[in-house]
Amino acid sequence: MVRLDRIYTGGGDAGETSLGDGTRVSKLDARIAAGGAVDETSCALGLALTCNPPTPIAEIIKPLQQLLFDLGADLCVPLPAADQKDLLPARISAEHVQRLERLIDHFTDQLQPLSSFVLPGGTQAAACLHMARAVCRRAEVDALRLQQQQTLNPHLLITLNRLSDLLFVMARAANNNGQSDVLWKPGAGLPPIPAATN
Repeated sequence: MVRLDRIYTGGGDAGETSLGDGTRVSKLDARIAAGGAVDETSCALGLALTCNPPTPIAEIIKPLQQLLFDLGADLCVPLPAADQKDLLPARISAEHVQRLERLIDHFTDQLQPLSSFVLPGGTQAAACLHMARAVCRRAEVDALRLQQQQTLNPHLLITLNRLSDLLFVMARAANNNGQSDVLWKPGAGLPPIPAATN
C-alpha cells in the first residue's frame, strides 16, 4: 500500500534521489533519466485521452498508463544479486510483450496499407499518440544507455520497443484507420513565403 502524505521532503535538494531499494543516486543518473522518459510517455498518453480518441483506443490507453507505471517501478528497483530477494513483487514479463504484439496485429489488420512514411498529424488524437510514440522511443534509448552500465530486466526493453510500435498503429487507427494519415512527400519541405500584406 502506497501512502503519500507529504509531497516535498527536502531530500532531493542536493541533487540526489532514492531508488526503490533505498539507494541514493544523482538525479542525473541514467536510471533516473530512463524513469523520467517513461513518466513522460504516460503523461503524453494522458494528454491523448483528453483529445477524445475513439472509444476502443481510449480503453487501451488507460491500461497502458498502468503498464508504464509498472515499467517505471521495474526501472526504479534494481535487479537483486543472485543471493538476494527481489524487492519488487512483479516485474515486466514476456506476457506483457505478447499482449502488446497481439494489439499491434489487431490494429495493423484494420489499417490502410502505407505507400509512404507517416508524418505526425491528422486528427488531434492521432497527433497526441504520435507524440507519445516519440517519447516512448526516447525512453527505450534511455533504457538502452542504462543497460550499458547495469543489468536490466530484458523484457523491459522489449516492452518499450513494442509499446512504441503499438502507439504508431494506434495513431494511424485514430486517423480513420489510416485514411487521414499525413504522408511524407520527398522534396516538399520548402515552406511557401507568405504574400506581403499592406
